[in-house]
Amino acid sequence: MSDGTMILEGIKVLDAASFIAGPISTTIMADFGAEVIKVEPPMGDGYRQITNMAGMPQSDAAYHWLMDNRSKRGLSLDLTTDAGREVLHKLVAEADVFVTNFMPSVREKLGLRFEDLAALNPRLIYASMSAYGETGPEAGVTGFDTTAYWARSGLMDLVRPDPDGEPARSMAGMGDHPTGMAMLSAIMLALYRRERTGKGGMVHTSLLANGLFANAFMAQAALCGAEVPMRPVREDAANALSNHYRCKDQRWFILTAANEEKEWSRIPAAIGHPELMDDPRFATQADRQKNARLLISMLDEVFAQQDMAHWRKVFAASRVTVGEVAKTADILNSEQALAAGMTIRGAQDNLGTELTIDSPLWVEGAAKQAPLPAPEVGEHNLEILAEAGYDEAAIADLCARGALGGTVGSTK
Repeated sequence: MSDGTMILEGIKVLDAASFIAGPISTTIMADFGAEVIKVEPPMGDGYRQITNMAGMPQSDAAYHWLMDNRSKRGLSLDLTTDAGREVLHKLVAEADVFVTNFMPSVREKLGLRFEDLAALNPRLIYASMSAYGETGPEAGVTGFDTTAYWARSGLMDLVRPDPDGEPARSMAGMGDHPTGMAMLSAIMLALYRRERTGKGGMVHTSLLANGLFANAFMAQAALCGAEVPMRPVREDAANALSNHYRCKDQRWFILTAANEEKEWSRIPAAIGHPELMDDPRFATQADRQKNARLLISMLDEVFAQQDMAHWRKVFAASRVTVGEVAKTADILNSEQALAAGMTIRGAQDNLGTELTIDSPLWVEGAAKQAPLPAPEVGEHNLEILAEAGYDEAAIADLCARGALGGTVGSTK
């Protein structure tokens, strides 16, 4: 139960990053009570337009913007102007965290490097997101999760339906979200260090680093001199009890027998074929591996006789470990996701959706912010500037000098 306190209440965050990996780290901070200002150029973060790309799901709600920028306030600044940078510097002086994924050359040009901002606020945590890291020959090279996290890490090469098949494409944001979690971890470590030392500092992570970490089982094998095998076709898998199968209704599930002897003692009776327990071809783990192709074909025939709903009950009753190959739309009816807080209802009724995905961590006894709307471009300009000490005349001067790029904003 929560006592109503929010762990990050009072922490001020400037999110000057674009797209997903950087901003999602600050979204999670907002979930735990931090005050997050989304700093965008006057034309807006390019991520706002991503659903206009071919193949993206279409909805009346800006689902992508809500997911990755909820519960923030919006400030539009033209950082190519002296006036825009003046505003940012004023905010930096009072901030706890600054997050950016600007290219190194842009940071240098705009005076937004770590050393530039640390001079204004030595307690500042400066969080840098990149595609390939802060040093090395590819530092400063552009990249997205599909290119840096997925393709360069080896994951794209390994995740194929068969060794000769085409490599699999990643899903939108698939690498960005875990990379954002890594950024959050680095920020929280730096805040903890600041509690001890009083000093801020720079933290960083990259899409490639997180892709390699996601593929660490195979990547470390390669570093240790092992040859990393390609996955065989499903019918040629070495272990029939760690394989996927199709049901009568064309739904799939994956069977994973980590403790194979224990699982095998349950499976034959559960699927209505107890005679398999006495079949000498499957008596031991070595026998089952030797005859894996035969056992796979036999299980294929069995599982194809009933729908997924039938096998779901069978596996639950027999305590056999499986995972249904869910369709993304299945989350709409997931009792488990709702009961465990993985999907949650918003704090307001104008989110454009009844449910949204919650951040995947909880601290018992601490409250989380129910999702609030994500900001429009510059939605809170006047409010934020007034809080920073600008009166009407000063704001008018900023506008005249191009700081807001013509986007004055509201007083919400």
